[in-house]
Amino acid sequence: MVRIKSFLKILVIVFFFLILLIFLGEFIFNSIYQFPQKIEYGVTFSPRYAGYLKLDWQKIYIQMLNDLKVKHLRIPSYWDILEPNPGQYDFSETDFMLDEAEKKGARVIMVLGERQPRWPECHVSEWAKRLKLQDRQQKILEFVQKTVERYKDHPAIWAWQIENEPLLRGFGENCGIPDKIFLKKEAILVRSLSDKTIIMTDSGELGFWITPAEFSDVFGTTLYRKVHDRFFGYIIYPLPPYFYSLKSSLVRNIFARSNKKTIIVELQAEPWLASGAFISPEEQTRIFTPENFRDYVNFAKKTGFDEQYLWGVEWWYFMAQQGYPEYLESARVLFK
Repeated sequence: MVRIKSFLKILVIVFFFLILLIFLGEFIFNSIYQFPQKIEYGVTFSPRYAGYLKLDWQKIYIQMLNDLKVKHLRIPSYWDILEPNPGQYDFSETDFMLDEAEKKGARVIMVLGERQPRWPECHVSEWAKRLKLQDRQQKILEFVQKTVERYKDHPAIWAWQIENEPLLRGFGENCGIPDKIFLKKEAILVRSLSDKTIIMTDSGELGFWITPAEFSDVFGTTLYRKVHDRFFGYIIYPLPPYFYSLKSSLVRNIFARSNKKTIIVELQAEPWLASGAFISPEEQTRIFTPENFRDYVNFAKKTGFDEQYLWGVEWWYFMAQQGYPEYLESARVLFK
């Protein structure tokens, strides 16, 4: 009994020490860090997700550019849509998004490769699923080359993002084992075709960041606050804002000195649904409240990164149509 009490006392002391360390670290960081005077906000837009929400994706895309006046975009190039059959390409979806962005003077990050934003993460054409790994990788390189060659002179594009969280294990469908060697081949290929900035990304909370930062000019972290775990249910990552900046400084100064900066490429601004299945808008507002939206944006401000892309613009418009305009109204404040 005495040993148990002693052990509990030690746990309590360690717990309070950690809490003190976190607050002390945040105080020091806020005192010495040079925060940007202005944060450039952008969004990731997925035609596929807009369609899943039963939205007219072209209408919503135009509305987003005109209404929110978004000037920073991240858009996908889904392999299964752009190359539905071997060697047969249909770039009409991407052409539309890029051309409309150019009309509005928006800057675009185009995502390249097999792994792209939104579920199922790896957007693989049916014909490619049957290929052996080596053959499939060769077809990915051909697809990447075709895409870059088509758009390398497009004035709206300022950067290529190669794959999306390519080293994140255990998440997504149709994804093979993370392959650093192949990722490097993709980077070398893109550099040989274009002089635009190269971005690579990793999970802000679960990734090590080292390899994506080494292979890229700009590193992009995700930032999620409330997620669902199959064992623990909904959890909030117990991380302070300065964790991301400190991690960035360590990785870039020790392992990736040529990397220019870190941006938040995916800032949670919609609910993380437990099963991926659709639930009612009312239930979604309980999982992710308008206050959560504002709190997560304020949290991200404290990281000190000057470029941040919000995740969920399609959902904001969907919720507005369902009678919950608060999310869209909060976004307007950021983009005005």
